[in-house]
Amino acid sequence: MSIAWVFPGQGSQKVGMAAGLIDLPGARERFAQASELLGRDLLAICAGDGDPGLGDLANLNDTRNTQPALFVIESLLVDSLRAQGRTPQLVAGHSLGELVALYAAGVFDAPTGLALMHARSTLMAAAGGGAMAAVIGFDRSELEQLVAATDGVVIANDNSSAQVVLSGTPEGVTTVTGALACKRAIPLAVSGAFHSPFMAEAATGFATVLEPLGFADAQVPVLSNTDPTPEIKGSALKQRLMGQMVTGVRWRETMAQLETAGIGTAVEIGPGNVLSGLIKRDCPTIGTAQIGSREDLGL
Repeated sequence: MSIAWVFPGQGSQKVGMAAGLIDLPGARERFAQASELLGRDLLAICAGDGDPGLGDLANLNDTRNTQPALFVIESLLVDSLRAQGRTPQLVAGHSLGELVALYAAGVFDAPTGLALMHARSTLMAAAGGGAMAAVIGFDRSELEQLVAATDGVVIANDNSSAQVVLSGTPEGVTTVTGALACKRAIPLAVSGAFHSPFMAEAATGFATVLEPLGFADAQVPVLSNTDPTPEIKGSALKQRLMGQMVTGVRWRETMAQLETAGIGTAVEIGPGNVLSGLIKRDCPTIGTAQIGSREDLGL
């Protein structure tokens, strides 16, 4: 049976998600590396011990902490799976999860992944002033027409046939959600218009960080957010990642590619089961599983 590993992004984090995982080989060292890079105790932030200055939920939900925390958690789970001799036939990640997918495919090492996630999260946090909203249960042709006719708004995350996330100016997002006939429109608590042209300055900064880095060819094909077709060439994967901040997450097409590739099971690696739920609804022929704890690893 063909297996794909899929990696969730922001929204999957939860207080206490490092519990148990800290005893995995190399876990304390990776948290220490991340903490030194960030200048704050990432393990305490993940623990959510109630300290209003460090371990509260609001601090974990700060994108400057969320992104590195999820990279550490998901990369440690990848290392444990590799140690057990498990390998996928495809990998894909949602938004920041794409960097973990690249790590899982052997494109770069953990220190490089941490440095990239630190740069990405810092740049995105600084690019404020926008808005995002999740839209559920809608007519796609109506949505696309409204977006095309409205300045300052794009489809940032095309998550499934029944769920998208809009991104842009507050006025643009409000105009589309107010005019669209849908089941629900939910404003998201974010600091910027992620995955939209409004991230151009941040994307330019991230490209400067990426440019000098050597990306190895992937050991397994990667489906990227900007181009969800299988790719193994490191240079191509780097170019795709450079454009990720200003383009949408094409997750609906990514799930279709899993079907095309004959994937039998998609294993969601990280906290929660958001991606599993999307796959179950849009691709019922693909089985799902979750690896988010020591117990899931069989340890």
